[in-house]
Amino acid sequence: MSHLSAAALGAIAGGTIFIGLPVGRIRGISKAAQGLLNAIATGVLIFLFWDILSHASAPVETALAAMHRGDHGFVIQVAIFAFGIGAGLLSLVYVNARLFGRTKNAPPAAPRTLAMMIATGLGFHNLSEGLAIGQSAATGAIAFAIVLVIGFALHNVTEGFGIAAPLAMETTMPSWGFLALAGLVGGGPTFLGTVIGYVFTSTYIYVLFLALAAGALLYVINEMFHIGRRLNSPVAMAWGLLAGFLLGYATDLFLTYIAA
Repeated sequence: MSHLSAAALGAIAGGTIFIGLPVGRIRGISKAAQGLLNAIATGVLIFLFWDILSHASAPVETALAAMHRGDHGFVIQVAIFAFGIGAGLLSLVYVNARLFGRTKNAPPAAPRTLAMMIATGLGFHNLSEGLAIGQSAATGAIAFAIVLVIGFALHNVTEGFGIAAPLAMETTMPSWGFLALAGLVGGGPTFLGTVIGYVFTSTYIYVLFLALAAGALLYVINEMFHIGRRLNSPVAMAWGLLAGFLLGYATDLFLTYIAA
């Protein structure tokens, strides 16, 4: 497969994130429906956080087992893992404190700010997915690369919903331009990762970007819970979280099945 063909596959996989984004322009729904939408999106993000951590820690655990054979790459990988999570989390904490004056008793981030934070975190995640597509295409595993594209494309639809859900709670309807920018931030890195992965691969880079994504999502999930507690009863919040988590899990199971 040529580099251009692989890049096109990466663009397809990342482009499906735009399918879920129009949810952000829905208006006229009740507070209860807004709360349920937020809870479902939070559940999807919790699943993605768990899924990202699982993939990021796998190479670290492999390197740990290799220490018995005298390979000391584990020390570097675990340091990158810790740095990535810390950088992804704390960068958003300090940026918000500096730009928006966030304090202990401050309200949660504005919906558009929160949506762009989610897009940024998912962008790091999708960069690593693009690396996997590019590497598979470069090594001649074309069938596997196509399977990855199909699976990641389905996954990105739910990610688009996760980005857009906070926007449904804003009184002013977001422009199509803002949604396009959010989609580009969240889904564009899949294309970029595919282009890079075709010519260059690194376990260290893979772990770094997944860890950055996990750290950013950890911050975002906390913000989503802050909003959810104001909109939902505990029961509605729990059902929404469950539905969102299982939706993300079902998509991941489908990806695993078609890749087998």
